[in-house]
Amino acid sequence: MLKETLYNYTLHLADNALILAQRNSEWCGHGPVLEQDIAITNISLDLIGQARSLYQYAAELINASSFPTGGGREGATEDTLAYLRDVREYKNCLLVEQPNGDWAQTILRQFFFSVYQYGLYQRLQQSTDATLAAIAEKSLKEVTYHVRWSSEWVIRLGDGTPESHQRLENALEDLWAFTGELFLPAGYELEAVKAGFGVNVSALKAEWEQKVSEIFAEATLPDAATGGREGAWMQTGGKEGVHTEQLGYILAELQYMQRAYPGAEW
Repeated sequence: MLKETLYNYTLHLADNALILAQRNSEWCGHGPVLEQDIAITNISLDLIGQARSLYQYAAELINASSFPTGGGREGATEDTLAYLRDVREYKNCLLVEQPNGDWAQTILRQFFFSVYQYGLYQRLQQSTDATLAAIAEKSLKEVTYHVRWSSEWVIRLGDGTPESHQRLENALEDLWAFTGELFLPAGYELEAVKAGFGVNVSALKAEWEQKVSEIFAEATLPDAATGGREGAWMQTGGKEGVHTEQLGYILAELQYMQRAYPGAEW
């Protein structure tokens, strides 16, 4: 049971990183300026690197002799976990699968998630699971940059032209309902905390809101937590495999080659 919890928890972290990376990669060659095209692509690569480390660990857990067998998971690799699972088997939060929209929406999605991921990885470094702690420590350096980069863009857009400000406010309207799920633990997250290797995501909320409020103030945006949205209804379900239709479109593109040509190698 403990191995199953660790597996599900690791998959959740990996799926978050992979799906957001896939979304960001859609900007490659389409960024507003060359420098930022490269920046968003590099962030995608950072997230893919995190996902690979986590999928590799999840595959090791499956292939260990003590792991419960069945469900077609035997002989798992990072590739089978990324390419051969169906929509309902993914445990990413709903925020990361939301459409890119315009540049403002992509920036705000990245900002919301990076601030959350920063607090998560900070605490995950103290995990009793040595592998998760090591992945968190390595990834935290990348996420620190992601927070800084997205924060600067939120300020630039919010305190820029009337159009850029309005676009950021539109993005806030579209994305805010997906932020609450970050801090509502799924069953495997609660079990992971009890076992000592997981992070209590509920405890991250106050710190996340403080950082968001600070950046919003500089961006001349209304404080999302108090600007008429406090206590607003939130979308949930992604962590348990109940997703928006967007994830299906993402996986159709992400998994196409592997499913069309099973086992193909370069």
